[in-house]
Amino acid sequence: MLPHLRAVPAPELRYGPGAPTEAEARLLGPVSGKRVLVLGCADPAVPAALAAQDAKVVAVDPSPDHVAAARGSGAEVHQVDFADLAFVRAGTIDAAVAALSLAGVDDIDRVLRQVHRTMRPQAPFAVSLPHPAAGLVDGRSWFDRSVSDVFTSMLRTSFAVDVLLEPVPAPGARFPQTLLLRGRKLGS
Repeated sequence: MLPHLRAVPAPELRYGPGAPTEAEARLLGPVSGKRVLVLGCADPAVPAALAAQDAKVVAVDPSPDHVAAARGSGAEVHQVDFADLAFVRAGTIDAAVAALSLAGVDDIDRVLRQVHRTMRPQAPFAVSLPHPAAGLVDGRSWFDRSVSDVFTSMLRTSFAVDVLLEPVPAPGARFPQTLLLRGRKLGS
């Protein structure tokens, strides 16, 4: 192959600082040809990485700036609240991702009920959250309820949590930065 014609590697789906990539964690599995819902476009590389793997990506974010940044990623992007998914037909989503976007959501149960409605049975839902210990570095309290709120809400809305990953802290770091969960939709 000619040097100037080298293939550009597809972007990797990263779940957050210090977290493994999707290729390492394998929370979603192969996504080629599948419909994938992305909650949050603060990192436009998330929908772009999935689109680069030939997924049919539907990305939502309430922020106009985040939506603008995700345009051109190959995803169908909508500026809506995470719970305003009425435009997505029930049972049509093969996988969902929320990379660092659910911490601090006011009505997490409402959001997860809508995500559950859109997904096919047994479809994976990969969620990353800021690790509670990471806040200690910034002087924040250990008692950040985001992880327990999301975990409890996943159980309440009929997701079976089958993976919890707590990555080893990066060299020189005292605490991990990101925590990962995977749920699978129960029921129809």
